[in-house]
Amino acid sequence: MKTKSIESKITAGTRITADEALALYRTADLLTLGELASTVRKRLHPERVVTFIVDRNINYTNICRNRCSFCAFYRDADSPEAYVLSRDEIFRKIEETVAQGGTQILMQGGVHPDLGIEYFEDLFSAIKARFFIQIHSLSPSEISFLAEHAKISVTETLQRLRAAGLDSVPGAGAEILVDRVRKQVSPDKIRWRQWADVMETAHGLGMPTTATMMFGTVETDKEIVQHLVRLREIQDKTRGFTAFIPWTYQPGNTKLGGRAATAVEYLRTLALSRIVLDNFRNIQASWVTQGAKIAQVALEFGANDFGSTMLEENVVAAAGITFRMTKQEIVNMIKDAGYTPAQRDTQYTILARY
Repeated sequence: MKTKSIESKITAGTRITADEALALYRTADLLTLGELASTVRKRLHPERVVTFIVDRNINYTNICRNRCSFCAFYRDADSPEAYVLSRDEIFRKIEETVAQGGTQILMQGGVHPDLGIEYFEDLFSAIKARFFIQIHSLSPSEISFLAEHAKISVTETLQRLRAAGLDSVPGAGAEILVDRVRKQVSPDKIRWRQWADVMETAHGLGMPTTATMMFGTVETDKEIVQHLVRLREIQDKTRGFTAFIPWTYQPGNTKLGGRAATAVEYLRTLALSRIVLDNFRNIQASWVTQGAKIAQVALEFGANDFGSTMLEENVVAAAGITFRMTKQEIVNMIKDAGYTPAQRDTQYTILARY
């Protein structure tokens, strides 16, 4: 398939098909992909503003029944390194976040077999009673487990969690939304349709969510495109995704092993994401896995958001990747890349410009 006609469609603002996306991904050179993605980004964000959020990842437990082969973070319950954070410790972490101007906490953990929905109802209610902060928490895998554990529907689970204080749902656990891949790298985790059902249910209840893609394990080019098209189809139906975050598998300390994707592979995939996901307003750069310099380059390959200050991060760090940046460093990196930095909240409302 010739790509010139595909490029013309993208430039004109016309949606491309899965076959066209695959042809583009396989044959277009890096700079062409970047230029096309930049065209889409400028159409959606003509102003040269790059956003970021001040928040913290609080991993309340590392005990997980899923035991995904690509994960270096999880531990079995009888491991000497297993933990469940105390409520006081969680509150202390939130206090530190608020003190630094944080507006969101992203709470995720392993799928702990003994923590049911009541645990989170009590925890979220206690957080909301003490702090004015967005609770952006629990992946679809965790929510699906809570529904199964309580023998209730996903709808009732989300309704109860929202009543307790859950504001929005992160898109973690998407990996690749193709069951062939999921069965190979995380056989005990929910399948792609269950992930999508949680997200569609959340959207139907008025709860915004994000979407992610972890790539670089065993997936094919075609399966990457399939993942993106499935997200695009959900967004067509619900309009509930606020952003998309692609990030690369980190093989350190994992059972799966292998190699990390290169910066070029990351930028190509990021650019394709911006092109295919024409109904997603925001695409986030992943400095946590790529480092600050590649995140700057990502702003010319379709990204319009620099992600989070991430005052704490444990999952990627468990794989041996420990990039860190302060709020001021993020502001400086965005400025140095030729953009205006702007702090946002979870729903992309601008709180401050720098």
